[in-house]
Amino acid sequence: MKLIFGLMLLKTAACVEQNCWFNQGSPCHAALGDKLNLLMMVPDISKYELKIQKSMSSREKDPFCRVRNNTMKKNQCDLFNNRSEVSVINGILIINGVIRADSGNYTLRLEDSDGSETSTDLQVIVEAPIGSVEVSIICSSSGVMRASCSSDGDPLLFSWTLNGDPLMDGNIIDLDEGTDGNISCSVKNHVSHQQKTVSVKHCPASLVFVLVWCFQMMLLLGLLGGFHIYMRHTSGKKQEDQQVRMSRFREGHEHTAED
Repeated sequence: MKLIFGLMLLKTAACVEQNCWFNQGSPCHAALGDKLNLLMMVPDISKYELKIQKSMSSREKDPFCRVRNNTMKKNQCDLFNNRSEVSVINGILIINGVIRADSGNYTLRLEDSDGSETSTDLQVIVEAPIGSVEVSIICSSSGVMRASCSSDGDPLLFSWTLNGDPLMDGNIIDLDEGTDGNISCSVKNHVSHQQKTVSVKHCPASLVFVLVWCFQMMLLLGLLGGFHIYMRHTSGKKQEDQQVRMSRFREGHEHTAED
């Protein structure tokens, strides 16, 4: 049991720790609040005096930290001044709890005993991890089904699947009114990934269709009612004419009998 618990702790710690190298060439993406290790990749760090400098366009003089014998010189560190959570151990710049201000372009300068200097650069990009994902399905009056997805974090990339089959990307997509099944919204950035799946049923008859159907039924009932009134009027007219003819026939028959 203790062994399993220890492995769970190691796995949890690994999920919140990011390793980058000063000579990796590609940007280093770090999650806000996580631990970031910047490896200096120096063969024998004791032979050099290191200078970690950060480029900042808003200032004339870029802040820096000097490192000697795996120790940051506090009196020569404007870059991480008053941040006890930042340290250098075994050639690794360790930042426990990354903040937004840690984003930027870093330069590692190596000075040896004869005064020669080499340098390598690294871009650090701090991103907020993905929060909870929310999915909503709305049926519009035109019968179109609209799915929307939202979450916290930056930057966000949205993608959709329906019953396991990929759909279009974007936080808002339109679906056919007959769409049915399980729809999933996947949200990710460079440091995290989250997904939510909801069940979706086809939209009921659209409002426009219902209104047209109602209008057609009203028109049909109106025509049937008018035809019924017309037939009653025509039937009554025929009966009246027949009664008049019968009356005239009787009168004519009576006059003939008198003669």
